[in-house]
Amino acid sequence: MINDADIAEIASIIQLAMAPAFLLVGIGAMLQLFSGRLVRVVDRSRVLTQQHGDCTPERRECIVRELRGLDRRMTVVNAAILMGVCGAITVSIVIAMLFITGLARIDLTIAISVGFILAMVFLIVGLCLFLYEARLAERNIHIDRELLRLEE
Repeated sequence: MINDADIAEIASIIQLAMAPAFLLVGIGAMLQLFSGRLVRVVDRSRVLTQQHGDCTPERRECIVRELRGLDRRMTVVNAAILMGVCGAITVSIVIAMLFITGLARIDLTIAISVGFILAMVFLIVGLCLFLYEARLAERNIHIDRELLRLEE
């Protein structure tokens, strides 16, 4: 039978686990953002792939150049998603270890600390990859010089 002390201890563990749980929500939002970017890149690559066969050699060269950039962006976004998922899994393991520590009275302090640091490393790498992908996207956005000239 559970007594009042056990209930208070469980409540304390739940409170302690809330911060990492909110971190999971943030990671989920981050993953949604990354996935949205991936979808846009994939959609654009499909459009260009369809245009590839029915165009002039000059246009084909532009399409191939853009497809190479899109392929690089897909690789980087997929790596960012992987880092975000690894971070989420690590945070989930940290939450489980918090409960194990509190309920089974096993000292996992070092493992919890290492897990949290590892989760932060995954998130930092994922965010850096996202920043790199955004820079790649910016580099690939270009307007044909002919379109920028005013007719005189």
